[in-house]
Amino acid sequence: MSRKVVRLTLDHLALLDEDLDAPCTTCLFWQLDPVSRARVAPDEAAAEKEAWVSEVLREWGSCGRVALVDDRRVGYVIYAPPAFLPGAGAFPTSPASPDAVLLSTVWVHPDHRAGGLGRMLVQGMARDLVKRGGIAAVEAFGDTRGPGRLGRLTASACVVPADFLGSVGFKTHRPHGTTPRMRMDLRTALTWRTEVEAALERLVGVVRPSARPSAPAPGEARTR
Repeated sequence: MSRKVVRLTLDHLALLDEDLDAPCTTCLFWQLDPVSRARVAPDEAAAEKEAWVSEVLREWGSCGRVALVDDRRVGYVIYAPPAFLPGAGAFPTSPASPDAVLLSTVWVHPDHRAGGLGRMLVQGMARDLVKRGGIAAVEAFGDTRGPGRLGRLTASACVVPADFLGSVGFKTHRPHGTTPRMRMDLRTALTWRTEVEAALERLVGVVRPSARPSAPAPGEARTR
């Protein structure tokens, strides 16, 4: 079974609903303020979401990652600068810090949860932002109500569980009883990634068989 994380594209977005039947593929909770959101008819939501992704890709760059298992889409993460996510203004712990990108959505299909794919998506996001440079952190509004099941269909389905965020490196930045604002410092994420890569390299060095001296070529004289 192959697992990988790739960039979110408009092609991926168009197929996410077909592959996943995810609740967030046409949701505009983050992308529009409440007044603008109420004006969008249900049959127009998918086109509105596609237009938002297209705008962010054009004006800022990659704004998401998609998890693939055996080349099938099984989860995704969406993130962008706070200016592109006006829905965040409804939270009592808003606004997000000006030096941070805002993580809005992490969703994994129920058949593939508890296997580390949510963590892989967050790490893929962090790698992208570290490579860009000039971004200090990622922030997210967490939901403290109920168990941390990614994608649960409740009134708070649009908010990432706070315990999941804590498990992948976020810390509470502004406390709140139900929706704390949490933050992951990208310098910490970079240090963690470097340490893990170094540990893996050491492990590979330990298990790699030592090179044996090559046999002399035919006819080659041996020295005594």
